[in-house]
Amino acid sequence: MNKEATTNQHHPASSDRKVTWLELFYDLLFVAAVSKAGHVLLHVENGYISFEYLMKFVLIFVPIWWAWVGQSLFVNRFGQDILSHRIFLILQLFFVLIMTASLSVDFDQYYVPFLIGYIGLRAMTAIQYLAVHKKEESHRKNTARYLGSRFWIGLAISSLSLFFDSWIRYAVLYAGIAVDILLPILGRRYLVKSPIHTHHLLERFSLFTLILLGESVISILAVLQSSYWTWQSILFASLTFVLIIAMWWQYFDNVEKKVNKSLETAGQTIIYGHLFIYLSMSMIAASIQLLFLEQLNYTFMLSFIFGSVLLYFFSTSLVFHKYRHAHQRLGGAHLAFFLGLLGVFFIVDLLFLLPNYIIIGEVMVFFVVYAKLTT
Repeated sequence: MNKEATTNQHHPASSDRKVTWLELFYDLLFVAAVSKAGHVLLHVENGYISFEYLMKFVLIFVPIWWAWVGQSLFVNRFGQDILSHRIFLILQLFFVLIMTASLSVDFDQYYVPFLIGYIGLRAMTAIQYLAVHKKEESHRKNTARYLGSRFWIGLAISSLSLFFDSWIRYAVLYAGIAVDILLPILGRRYLVKSPIHTHHLLERFSLFTLILLGESVISILAVLQSSYWTWQSILFASLTFVLIIAMWWQYFDNVEKKVNKSLETAGQTIIYGHLFIYLSMSMIAASIQLLFLEQLNYTFMLSFIFGSVLLYFFSTSLVFHKYRHAHQRLGGAHLAFFLGLLGVFFIVDLLFLLPNYIIIGEVMVFFVVYAKLTT
């Protein structure tokens, strides 16, 4: 039995749950936040993306992802398209705007509005849990009370960061975020007894995936607009377009046709696995521009783009393997083949100085094969 499997108790309130128009509008406001996070990776110094900017990318992205996840999970378990829930979501949209406007590599200058936006978002979600727990019964009541009360721990820790300066401020901020992220794992015994609605959750995460794919499309436009149209730039853009289509094909065909949406789980493989899917997709989007502009050191460029692809491969394989129908799960031979294909491309590129359209063509071939063999 699936380790995340729970009791046979169903939650009829979400049995026919569908994504609402307000949820879609909520996602729309995160487009700018995701775009800002991805642009951090375009800061190149002496042919390298410094460790500082790589860390800033992760540190900006994680609060965005977690704020979005928090509300999506509440809606999945307890959300209803009623006036009170709409008001809560609209209030959160205001805090999303504040947080997004303050996202910057210059953390110090915009720290207070960023903290207000993030704390406001998470506090609204915690209040929602406390509000609904009074109306719920049994396991669902315990889940709502646990999440609604415990999330204040992380918020309190993050809020204390206002009393510190320099790196200590950020250490305290992200210590609170880390606690916030770990609380659902620590409270797993509650969550498995009031499982998520798998179909709705996959639909929500798929919609956010579309936002990340949109960043790659924007990268193609940046390629075409960054120079005169030559056969090399047109070929590069064409291969990149096929690459993005293959990514879309692989991800959404798996979501629609290969996963078992009837599983009742805590959903934590979907939730935490998608953090790495989203990080890798942002990195791939940045790689497209950086590869075309040839601003990076050749070896670093290869390591960055193939590392991004490897992260995407491992994270999607983990998420889909966990939720695939048992007879459709991929085996060790598939894993070895995909890793071998990536390894061959990487070694060849290290041995020979190849043009950017060849390298992006290799990545495209990998994703086409990945899509073909997994769908």
